[in-house]
Amino acid sequence: MSNSIKSVIALGLMVVAAACAKAPEEDFVVIEPEPISMEPVSTGKYGSKY
Repeated sequence: MSNSIKSVIALGLMVVAAACAKAPEEDFVVIEPEPISMEPVSTGKYGSKY
């Protein structure tokens, strides 16, 4: 085989390999929200005069 035919075959194989390669997948990051804190509620434990 001549060198030009070998070059064309090699280039074709490289193109096919590049076309079949998987694209890198993006990372999917889930961030949990901070829990909502409750304000303190008077329970009457420490005796309110009112």
